[in-house]
Amino acid sequence: MSGYGRHVASSVWGVSNSQQSLVERLGYPASSKLVIISCDDLGAFHAANVGVYDALRKGVATCASLMVPAPWARHAVMAYAGEDIGVHLTLNSEHEMYRWGPITHAPSLLSGEGGFPRTIDDLWEHADSTEVLRECRAQIASALEWGIDVTHLAPHLTSITLRPAFFDVYMELAVEYKLPVRLPSTITEQQAGFPFRALAAEEGVLFPDHFDHDWREGSRERVLKSLNNLQPGVTEIHVQPCVDTPEIRALGNASSGWIDDYELVVNDATLKQALADSGATLIGYRELRDAMRKM
Repeated sequence: MSGYGRHVASSVWGVSNSQQSLVERLGYPASSKLVIISCDDLGAFHAANVGVYDALRKGVATCASLMVPAPWARHAVMAYAGEDIGVHLTLNSEHEMYRWGPITHAPSLLSGEGGFPRTIDDLWEHADSTEVLRECRAQIASALEWGIDVTHLAPHLTSITLRPAFFDVYMELAVEYKLPVRLPSTITEQQAGFPFRALAAEEGVLFPDHFDHDWREGSRERVLKSLNNLQPGVTEIHVQPCVDTPEIRALGNASSGWIDDYELVVNDATLKQALADSGATLIGYRELRDAMRKM
């Protein structure tokens, strides 16, 4: 695996040209609008596990990502029935009253509060890239050992997406396990300070064409806006559905947004109509993984 520094001399700012667009590689006409509706934070809470599986089985969600170190990960695995599930590579524990930490010996990934750091800045200030690689590899290996047919990688809070040393970890694991990844399209490579999308393309790693890097709780406005402005290509739209329980309410005001995500994806006809009006075809990450493994 080539490092970021060795890539820069031969990289251009933007995704490398290829003979086919991503949608064509997936077997669709170039003008197709393909949408992945992904659920984050499977395994974080019991309410998330119920909400995510309802979204996949009763709603319009097409995939989810599992937080292996989180307290309810094993419960999520026990409920797994072959759904399109990736690994939500986790190096942060952002909730003040609810903590989780590394599954490997990783002193640089611990905060003074116990568990992972709450913020990305804290993580970036202290984390050792060797420990990041070991921890992330262990999370993927655990998911596979638990019987998950892992379809993709999606970092929690983009913790390893926009930091060059950690991005090398991301790419090393994507290549090692032959898995597609999530990359933001609403952050430019100039803003990030390095050509992250071009580097992934050079490694042969697949990723959706469009992904809105917006982590505010409550997805309704963002989701409907994305569908209203849908462009040709593969668009990933993320949600965080949770059922309404005292447990999830106890985490604070953020829970209201997660509960509304559940209503939007599972029960609300507005989203289904928006999907129909957009001309979108729903897919999951499994299609990208299978295409990547044929390369």
